[in-house]
Amino acid sequence: MMRIGIGYDLHCLVADRKLFLGGVEIPYIKGLFGHSDADVVIHALCDSLLGALAQGDIGEHFPDTDPKYQDISSMELLKLVVDLIKAKGYSICNIDTVIIAQEPNLSPFKKKIEENLALALKVGKDCVGIKAKTNEGIGETGRKEAIACYAVALLKKSV
Repeated sequence: MMRIGIGYDLHCLVADRKLFLGGVEIPYIKGLFGHSDADVVIHALCDSLLGALAQGDIGEHFPDTDPKYQDISSMELLKLVVDLIKAKGYSICNIDTVIIAQEPNLSPFKKKIEENLALALKVGKDCVGIKAKTNEGIGETGRKEAIACYAVALLKKSV
């Protein structure tokens, strides 16, 4: 049995925060605002994985009203979602993401993000797709006010 899920996230860029995407610290003059480290890649990915399981969304599992998630690394949240997938009797076939950011240029970091996510998801690097796009100056991502990410995940029932 195969199951598919889609996820999306967007966070505003602000001063005095580190920028994390896919669990990788990206050198940039701003970071993403949020209760956790605001890693839009992992948040979108968690939503896609939870969606494939029909288990709600990241906000239901890790609410921003809970102080224990304040400034937590989103990689920790992803590990909990991966544990849930295993507990439900599924494994990850592959994931694919599209990161939308006018800046910074993410090309030099895509392979590191891919490797980082493959390790966290316990899949081969060939099962992780990372793409980065600008928004051609349009909208909040195009105006360099935010970064967004779409993610899709395919799960299969474990044997």
